[in-house]
Amino acid sequence: MSQTLKAELMTAVKDAMRAKDSARLGTLRFLQAAIKQKEIDDQRELTDTEITAIIEKQVKQRRESITAFEQAGRTESADQEKAELVVLQEFLPAAASAEEVALAIQKALQAVAAEGVAGPAAMGKIMALLKTALAGRADMSAVSAQVKHALANH
Repeated sequence: MSQTLKAELMTAVKDAMRAKDSARLGTLRFLQAAIKQKEIDDQRELTDTEITAIIEKQVKQRRESITAFEQAGRTESADQEKAELVVLQEFLPAAASAEEVALAIQKALQAVAAEGVAGPAAMGKIMALLKTALAGRADMSAVSAQVKHALANH
């Protein structure tokens, strides 16, 4: 059996310390702190699925920061965020292909249509289905845009 995501993260921290890679180490420690905080808040160990959700949140924050920094002309800060993004993405499952995303959207559309849900309520149900189907494997803001497009053309 492969090691848990938490154990994998600890190993990566040790490797970064040995390599004296301070940028990578900082990102990994920040992630560990976010996981530890959630565990303290919930008073229990987190599962790999919950840790993946935390990593996804961190990735989303980095993407938003990169956009904001680039718009403000702060390329050095944007580059730092991009480096952190690369480190975080190592701990997410392999990205879903465009075909996998399209197929998942199609299945979710059919499932929601079968329930007879339409309009704005359909969007929420579809995104809930997709969030579990594509957890950690796709940029959910891009998926959301695709779903909106599909609903508009439906």
